[in-house]
Amino acid sequence: MLAAGILVLAIHPNQVKAARERFRAAAGKNHRFDAFVLCELARTDRHRLPVLAPSSDETLALKVLVHTREELIDARVGLANQLRPQLQCFWAGAERIFADVDSSIAIAFLERYPSPADARGLGEKRLEGLLARHRYCGRRTPTELPARLRGAPVAVIGELEGDARRSAVIGLTAALEPIVEQIGQLTSQIAGATRAHPDGAIFLAFFRDPKSVVRAAGLLAEIGDNRARCPTNDSLAADAGQAPVTIQSGRRNNATFRWACDKRLRKHMCVLADSTRHSHPWAREVYQRARARGCSHPHAIRILGRAWTRVLWRCWQDRTPYDPTRHHALNALLTQRG
Repeated sequence: MLAAGILVLAIHPNQVKAARERFRAAAGKNHRFDAFVLCELARTDRHRLPVLAPSSDETLALKVLVHTREELIDARVGLANQLRPQLQCFWAGAERIFADVDSSIAIAFLERYPSPADARGLGEKRLEGLLARHRYCGRRTPTELPARLRGAPVAVIGELEGDARRSAVIGLTAALEPIVEQIGQLTSQIAGATRAHPDGAIFLAFFRDPKSVVRAAGLLAEIGDNRARCPTNDSLAADAGQAPVTIQSGRRNNATFRWACDKRLRKHMCVLADSTRHSHPWAREVYQRARARGCSHPHAIRILGRAWTRVLWRCWQDRTPYDPTRHHALNALLTQRG
């Protein structure tokens, strides 16, 4: 609809539910009545309803890549959580030899040695050849890895159960391999698409590590390139779930967690806040002050995320990458510290 040039208004279902009582005396409801309520809301409350802002083709393509990668990662985690208990039940050494059972080298190892019986003739030379073929870059040498493999507890199980678990390992490994491969390819595509995007440099500037391009791509994909979507930094903070919801009644004034928000954008903003609190002096100061006030870690991350949304929104609106020398709060903190 947006691509066809149709104006689309965003109306929350709770708003429609509350508006029904304005036009009925009984509790009847049907599709024609709901259509009438929607039309009346669009006619009388048009100025209160947000308009969906279309994004460019580059942003939509990047969003597809980012969402697909996230879904494949969820699938990889699910398969790895099934594979890990299978190995713990009959071959704990294969689960401990490498850091992650869903890594490329661990999958290659399990494809070649899916059970303890298949690894009886495995020595340092064969393991070294396997590591070289798959370009293993871990910190452990081929001499240390067999010790981790042999030093694990040995399960005592029947022959039929062992064959069944071997088949389960083969099946789960075969399902994991293409997913891990596609995640790597999508990561490369996302990196290229982010650097080629007109707003890519704005979001890349917030991350210190050049390898954090996927994190910047997630922010760019969710925020988009249409500045009309978030006219103020408060709207961006609310959409990202970084600003609380205020409930005031009489003398009571409480701030509660904001549930209604863009969950993906909230996750990416929290990743930005959590990654910068270690290396950025101003972000570390904001986080530590929140913790000193008694806030929990997730709450302090959201407080820091709310502070970052002001900076991010300003850079996004001005189409200017983040420059620490122009960050007044950071410069004031560094001047105060001397």
